[in-house]
Amino acid sequence: MGAQRPRVVIAGGSLGGLTAALWLRDAGCDVDVCERLSAPLEGQGAGIVLNPATVRWAVERQHIPIAEIGVAAQYLRYLDREAGVAAELVAPYRFSSYDTLYRNLLGAFGRDRYHLSEEVVAVEQDERGATARLASGRTRECDLLVWADGIRSAGRRQLVPEATAAYAGYVAWRGTVSPEDLSEPAQEALADAITYCVLPQSHLLTYQIPTAQGAQLNWLWYRNLAEGPELDAVMTDRVGARREVAVPPGAVSDGPLGEVREAASAILPPALVEVVHRTANPFLQAIFDIEVPRLAFGRTCLIGDAAFALRPHAAAGSAKAAEDGYRLGLAVREARGDVVTALERWEPPQLELARSVLARTREAGRRSQHDGTWGVGDPLPFGLYAQGDSLMAPVGAR
Repeated sequence: MGAQRPRVVIAGGSLGGLTAALWLRDAGCDVDVCERLSAPLEGQGAGIVLNPATVRWAVERQHIPIAEIGVAAQYLRYLDREAGVAAELVAPYRFSSYDTLYRNLLGAFGRDRYHLSEEVVAVEQDERGATARLASGRTRECDLLVWADGIRSAGRRQLVPEATAAYAGYVAWRGTVSPEDLSEPAQEALADAITYCVLPQSHLLTYQIPTAQGAQLNWLWYRNLAEGPELDAVMTDRVGARREVAVPPGAVSDGPLGEVREAASAILPPALVEVVHRTANPFLQAIFDIEVPRLAFGRTCLIGDAAFALRPHAAAGSAKAAEDGYRLGLAVREARGDVVTALERWEPPQLELARSVLARTREAGRRSQHDGTWGVGDPLPFGLYAQGDSLMAPVGAR
């Protein structure tokens, strides 16, 4: 590393941005994180399937046992329509929540250099450095600008304007419910497992996650919706606004909410009917693909969903963002702070990884939502570098 510490601005203060910030700080950089929202992103309960890449910082730097980061499940269980077990495989996965991971990463990075209400909207650069332009009109000078600003990335719009979101043909209904709100038979049917119900051109899964409110069951139900009026109706919230990507908890209109609960009663096993009906505020997201031909642009780069937005079927979105940040930190360290050289070395393997996992998520979506070739008892497509690499070590392992 040279005498002067490289100055880094991270655009986006979610999991990918914070992870990149921590690894780049470890590499000797002077790092600021700019988050567009006015309050920390705490309190979100969405579930996350853990992968070694997702928890590398906690395990290697904080020496936190994996058992303290996420809830363990030992089985992959498929339920049939009558709530019988159609298939069961030993599959030791671990699950966490967005809130749990975010609080840990923000606590590790600290709040002094985590700037709220600072949205980065554009970058200018030359051979001497880069300038991050903020929505407020202010600027931040840096040597490297990392765009970690998610699926609606301002950086991607500027750097790769031709890269647009492609709707996959279905949405994911999501929610969390306390196990205590379910009947004993439902709790028993869903205990100690990631549970799936495979339906014609649809599937639902549920697993337990840790939250600030205690253990919750996180669930996702993928349902096909044609682009156009059908999708527009579901994505229009209670005040009549058409949401682009997701309708958050409490904003889902009564019509779509009533329809999904009626559908649950008609086609789901009893335990999963309870899960859907007893979730107070379900939310939903439209499923998109986004890919870019490049990640590195001189002194700036795209990571995580800002570059490649993945369908959730490989449970690799958070892991890929974390891996992008980890590998970027290594590249900057190995290039001794020469960020342009670091980005040139970092880009090819990260592009290859993103294209590979994107292809697997598309294949999983095709099999489950369109072709009907995902069979009961099939192993899950979870994994970052390869299917199966999200399987985690036994309880107590680090």
